[in-house]
Amino acid sequence: MSALAFELAATIRHDGHGGIADSLEADAGVREWIHHNTPLVENVIGRPFDPDALPAGDELRIPLHGIRRAVRSLFARAVSPAPPSRADANTLLAPATALGLLNRAADELGTAHLAWPDDSDPITHWSPRASDPLSLLLGAIGRSGIDFLTGPDRPRLRACPAARCVKYFLQDDPRQTWCSPTCGNRERVNRHYHRKHSA
Repeated sequence: MSALAFELAATIRHDGHGGIADSLEADAGVREWIHHNTPLVENVIGRPFDPDALPAGDELRIPLHGIRRAVRSLFARAVSPAPPSRADANTLLAPATALGLLNRAADELGTAHLAWPDDSDPITHWSPRASDPLSLLLGAIGRSGIDFLTGPDRPRLRACPAARCVKYFLQDDPRQTWCSPTCGNRERVNRHYHRKHSA
């Protein structure tokens, strides 16, 4: 269930030109991200989710940006004392504020209930306090963030230190320093260039 919050954090990335790109800047990007991640939302809430029932425009984008900022602020805290992603350095929420946002969103999900269909194994599903799709989406993200930050993957969370990267990633090997081989290669070339031209 922790994958949803991680996917949301990944919507901030390097734009390839020294800046930062936001996949959720425009309505089309928001809709595309939600449709792509609907199975993760359904995994958290334990039932079908209709992304087309969500509101449009700022009514959707602003709360989604807010909970993403909370998630990324808590990711920055999780990687401390290492520096956070460069995208977050000047936009971090205070930990108490980020925790409050995440917890309020998750609270809308309600509580876990047990269902046991006659023809299958017992399953857990969330019984929401709210029924509107936006509260369910934000609640699923909040629950996912809580699961990630209290789960086994949190100690593996890293902010990529490559000069132009802004990603958080899960370290698969103790020797892994960068989020991808591309960042590692770019950083090695960058270091070689600076050594050569500073001598």
